[in-house]
Amino acid sequence: MSTTAAASTLPDIPSNAPEHCPGTESELAGKTEACAGCANQEICASNTPKGPDPALPFIKERMSGVKRKILVLSGKGGVGKSTFTAQLGWAFAADEDCQVGVMDIDICGPSIPTIFGVSSSESVHSSAAGWSPVYVQDNLGVMSIGFMLPSSQSAVMWRGPKKNGLIAQFLKDVDWGELDYMIVDTPPGTSDEHLSIVQYLKESVIDGAVVITTPQEVALQDVRREIDFCKKVGIKVLGLVENMSGFVCPNCKGESQIFKPTTGGGRKLAQDTGIEFLGAVPLDPRIGKSADYGVSFLDEYPDSPASIAYVEIIEKLKSILGDV
Repeated sequence: MSTTAAASTLPDIPSNAPEHCPGTESELAGKTEACAGCANQEICASNTPKGPDPALPFIKERMSGVKRKILVLSGKGGVGKSTFTAQLGWAFAADEDCQVGVMDIDICGPSIPTIFGVSSSESVHSSAAGWSPVYVQDNLGVMSIGFMLPSSQSAVMWRGPKKNGLIAQFLKDVDWGELDYMIVDTPPGTSDEHLSIVQYLKESVIDGAVVITTPQEVALQDVRREIDFCKKVGIKVLGLVENMSGFVCPNCKGESQIFKPTTGGGRKLAQDTGIEFLGAVPLDPRIGKSADYGVSFLDEYPDSPASIAYVEIIEKLKSILGDV
């Protein structure tokens, strides 16, 4: 399915809308140049209160089969959210009786297909039950806009309404089936995608968020904002993970600090904000290699200090969720 086909069915953009429609839920609805001459302009521009999002009942019904919903967040880009999401997905799916779904809502930078080793050329199949996730293995399904792009180099240039609409479709139109865990990989920041996923899953209940940081203050500043976002929208922070916490040489196993925690790093931030510190994952160049080749780092290098840290973090997370 292409992005054009997906956009044509977005819930807040009428089928007869002009090309640059801002969406019926936008504050600019009925007020931009693109709205001129549109048959819906008067309705959109009116101050008549809009009813509840019609997608919400369908999302609630679809999500009723998902036991745990976990967001992976960070205010900062490049700290390893998608990598952690993948390791978490693989770790949960190591139990053959556990059904896992990974939803990539990083609309403009979808890296989940590459990290999981499923080609972005994979097509999303549609049936009477809905869109089918792309399966990494029998009990691990993935959905991403990366599967809908003409090529891996295609840019996605969408404003908020189209992003929101696609996220709603991922929730209500994808045939996720019965899941033990749904892990949601998010983009950096606290904007459209984050607000949408919180709004759409409000009635279905989000179990919590794992917040990812790196040791340096330039990352911690944005992560503090992400934690504040969680408090304001009522999402429980399950814990904080510090990625790139030192460098471990694959040969001698010696560790050195690459990004020095000049203000105390993730552990100090967790203490200051009163949230659980799940653990620190050291740098290992083979993590990046595994992501590029789409294989599980935990399976390929189980003896790496980074793998040991991942496993300890994931076990602690399961304990917090009450799943041990």
